[in-house]
Parts: sequence; C-alpha cells; structure tokens
Amino acid sequence: MTQPSGEAPGGAAAAWRSRFVSLFDRAPVALAISDAYGLILGANPAFASAWQLQPGKLEGRRLLDILTPTNDRQLRRLDEALRSRRRSRYPVEVSWQVRGAARHGRVTVEPVSDPQDDVPRLLVSLMTEEPGAGRSGQPPEDPADGLGPQEARILPLVAAGASGAAIAREVGLTVDGVNYHVTRLCRRLGVPNRPALVARAYVLGLLDPTAWPPRAAAAGPERP
Repeated sequence: MTQPSGEAPGGAAAAWRSRFVSLFDRAPVALAISDAYGLILGANPAFASAWQLQPGKLEGRRLLDILTPTNDRQLRRLDEALRSRRRSRYPVEVSWQVRGAARHGRVTVEPVSDPQDDVPRLLVSLMTEEPGAGRSGQPPEDPADGLGPQEARILPLVAAGASGAAIAREVGLTVDGVNYHVTRLCRRLGVPNRPALVARAYVLGLLDPTAWPPRAAAAGPERP
C-alpha cells in the first residue's frame, strides 16, 4: 500500500496501529491478544463479556487460568506449533466458569507477526456455545447423522457405567472434555441425562444391542 504523501513512516505506523485498536474494540467477534506464553495483553469487549467482565479485568491474566482445554490432543498440537514457530490457525475446545455456571466453546489461536517483536504474539478468537442451545423449542439434531470419532468411543463407555474420570483416561481427554461431548450428545438426542442417553442410543441403533461390553453400531454415516 502506498504511504500517504508527506506522512513520516513512524507516523503512518502509529496511525495504522490506532486504526487497528479501534477496529479491535468494535469487532463483534470475541478477540484477545496474548504473548507466546498465553499472557493476555488485550481483550475486546466481546471477549470480556464471556466472563461478564470489562476488558481491562482480563489484561495480565493467563489464558489457561480462565479457560480449561477439553481436548488434550488439540492443546498438544498447539504447543508443538508454537515451539516450532509454525504459522497457522489452531482450534481448541474449551470450558470456563461464569458465576458458578459452566460454559463451553472453542478458541482459535493464530500466531501473528509484529515488526517490533521477535516472538510472535497470538490472536485468540472465542466462539461460545450458548447455554441451553438446542433445547427450548428446537428439535434435536438428526440422530441418523451418526456418531463422531470421539462420540463413538465415549458413548459405549457411558453405557458400560464408567465414571467421567475413567472415560477421560481411556480416550485421552480431560473430565471436562468428556462432559462436553456427553452434553452435546444429550442435546442431539433430546434427553436430560446419561441413563436416558444410553436408552435412546440403543433405541436409535447408535449402540450395538448384541454386544457386551457396549460398542458403537457399525452402520450409519460418521459425523466429523
């Protein structure tokens, strides 16, 4: 882009930085900027609202202090990417607490360059899952969509009566990650709890009725 006539290079950089800050604050998407170690340097109002806070209240805090990753493999992939200085977008499923209530969503972390910094900073965007989504007046998702890979591992363990901690160890997630997938399945199938989830899964053919220990039925398309 051509530099405006008569404007010093330093002044142009300052002007563009000011415009970025203005756009950042007004963006409807929940955004934060952190250093390479996850220390929050700035958050816009949309990001802070996920905790019902003002943006300044999040500055100086660490992302892992306010967000709990629910997929360890996604977190390890992000850590490896940052160590090797790879530049791409890395999604991580997360949960957090707001006034005692659990919330779920996904953050996407993208290393970004700044000429003034040797180490890239991180642009973090947050997509939240609204509480009660898919419940009030909305039909559950079509069970014929089948099970995703993690769901196909978790659901039989739920049917076998395994605890959340035991399932987490078996599938390589945190307990919060297991609860996240079970909650999503309950919403999809339109049931209120785990016993009802197991019963409806057998009725819908998502679990093999002839197998013990329980296992996912082989038929049907797989969800991503």
